[in-house]
Amino acid sequence: MSRRTRMRRHHPRSAAGRIALGGIAVALAVAVLLASAGTAVAVGLVANWLTDLPSVSDPAAFALAQTTKIYSADGKLLANLYLENRQVVALKDISPYLQHAVVSVEDERFYTHNGFDTVGIIRAAFTNLAAGGIQEGASTITQQIVRNTVLSSERTDISYRRKVREAYLAYELEKKMSKEEILSMYLNTVYYGEGAYGAESAALTYFSKHAKDLTVAEAALLAGLPQSPSRLSPYENLEGAIARRQWVLKKMLENGSIDAKEYDKAVSEKVTLKRAPNMNENGVYAAPYFVAYVKKVLQDEFGTSLVFKGGLRVYTSLDTKTQTLAEKSVRNVLNLKSDPDAALVAIDPSNGNIKALVGGRDWSKKKFNFATQAHRQPGSAFKTFTLVTALESGMPPRRMLDGSSPAIIQTGGRPWVVNNAEGGGSGYITLQQATTHSVNAAYARLAKELSPEKIVKTAKRMGITTHLEPFLSITLGGQEVTPLEMASAYGTLANQGKHFPPVAVTKVVDAGGKTIFESKTAGSQAISREIAYAATQMLKGVITSGTGTRANIGRPAAGKTGTTQDYRDAWFVGYTPQLVCSVWMGYTPERPMRNVHGRRQFGGTFPAQIWHDFMSQALKNQPKLDFKSAPSPGYTWKSAWAVPITQVPKVVGLAEASAVAAIEKAKFVAQVTYAYSPTVAKGRVMSQTPIGGAKAKPGATVSLVISKGSDPNAPPPPPPPPPDPTGTPPPTSTP
Repeated sequence: MSRRTRMRRHHPRSAAGRIALGGIAVALAVAVLLASAGTAVAVGLVANWLTDLPSVSDPAAFALAQTTKIYSADGKLLANLYLENRQVVALKDISPYLQHAVVSVEDERFYTHNGFDTVGIIRAAFTNLAAGGIQEGASTITQQIVRNTVLSSERTDISYRRKVREAYLAYELEKKMSKEEILSMYLNTVYYGEGAYGAESAALTYFSKHAKDLTVAEAALLAGLPQSPSRLSPYENLEGAIARRQWVLKKMLENGSIDAKEYDKAVSEKVTLKRAPNMNENGVYAAPYFVAYVKKVLQDEFGTSLVFKGGLRVYTSLDTKTQTLAEKSVRNVLNLKSDPDAALVAIDPSNGNIKALVGGRDWSKKKFNFATQAHRQPGSAFKTFTLVTALESGMPPRRMLDGSSPAIIQTGGRPWVVNNAEGGGSGYITLQQATTHSVNAAYARLAKELSPEKIVKTAKRMGITTHLEPFLSITLGGQEVTPLEMASAYGTLANQGKHFPPVAVTKVVDAGGKTIFESKTAGSQAISREIAYAATQMLKGVITSGTGTRANIGRPAAGKTGTTQDYRDAWFVGYTPQLVCSVWMGYTPERPMRNVHGRRQFGGTFPAQIWHDFMSQALKNQPKLDFKSAPSPGYTWKSAWAVPITQVPKVVGLAEASAVAAIEKAKFVAQVTYAYSPTVAKGRVMSQTPIGGAKAKPGATVSLVISKGSDPNAPPPPPPPPPDPTGTPPPTSTP
């Protein structure tokens, strides 16, 4: 039996029969939905709900889409969002597989109901009554058309009133249109993601073919997208799209739309994505990556229909002059086709407004937004959160840390072995020096001392929203975050410890001129002003004399470099009081950046250079402000950076307890080991490192070797040689 024959056998009965069945369905729906109320009350309530209904007879009722306009903060039109990417085709030009797939997942009783699904309503009603509220819906394809057109202004209403109005209008619409007309309308209007409206545009956008030529697997994939077109886009989330496709295929098999052989072939079919020429999204005039992010924010807040049909006026935080500088800074440094991908995010730390956002090197070639979607390891740029945690615990910048490499950190299982970037050892250094020169071994030991749980909490407070696991490696940037998050979190330091979430949309006005959204984030004091100032003073050293000297812009600024293992990611995140900026670069798929313009890439090379070029121009006409002072009450910053040098006590020959006491009194750390000695009495110091009288910094470790006495298992000394009967003395060795 052909697919079309199978479809036709489900066609509904006569119009009169449909009306009679519809009346019964309405009665059943009302009875179930209002079972707890009296009949008279129910009838009166429903009668009230059905007043002021729009007409489904007017063709204009289904053509209400208006263009949404997106503006920059300086009044420039960034984009128009509209339904241009639609090609209306007849139902006969849409694959029967797609028709079956849509009916299977959206409305499996489409050909037997009269606009609303009585069985589904009864099931949902009992579920909702049991739950004490609306937990489950029962919208048919016809109801969805009504909701998205004549009742679009009520779509956010989740009450029974809207459901009854929707069902009644769907019933009325089915008296005026055939099932084929309704299905055709649905397939030509539904949004499939990637700017594609309708089956024909969707088929061209995802498979570069006409809707009539779709395979079973391709049809099932498309049918699954309307549920969540942004989240399930196969271009962005192929795994999620395939999982949804498999579920659609299962429903098609259960409903008899396909047989077992077709099912087996479709579930194993590889997804081959190909965008047809000229199917790229139109209407974006500037800052395409930023506009893409704004669209996602809008759809998450208001839904796809209102965003693309509602005639909204959307005002954003973007400054077009700053955006142009950002794009040029990336393009001028990474100017070869073979160069890595890159992202740049600039935020006003005083309110969280995103002033510029570069999500990639070329929107026309790659629409993946590295600024907001790319979760990549930040490397040592994440050490800032460990630094803040250390300062909050009371550690001053002069705190001594062991920077020798490798650091062997005990974890309860296999030890964590950490080497410094170039494999060298630094010995004992201050927290300031470890930060300025990004010493891995010192920060690994510091993370063990502080606990990774505390570091995670600090990062979250400061603005990292990605889920983080409390692993020791977090201090070296072993977990993935986005450039947007890093800019936002560093903005907390720039703003004296007060964090504002990133803001892209500042205001939304509907088609009638009513403001329906306005950003009014108050911000939160994530860390104290004193700690923010302390961390900033230390991070200044990264730019003035550390790993980020290429970022020096001749004004007060602070920041941190980040380079991941094998040079796969390179970052520079830095800030002034007026602006914070994160820069990331790396290849996709990931591979080492060992030869970019003939050199290896660190956070302190091209990322710092891009940051420098952008920030120096973006702040060119702004005053050279320094960070507001907020010294810790425990010490002044002059004394905080002073690192005294003292003499190590001489303790060789002393008893263990006396030696340890002397070392600790001198503000050093005693580390004791034991060894046998035939000449030093048990319990006495055999040797010390550094030697007594040497100069060292407070907090340094002094190693003591304590005698265990003679080794009981050592062989006895050889007997003296027998006397020479001739009286000749024994011979001596030559020098």
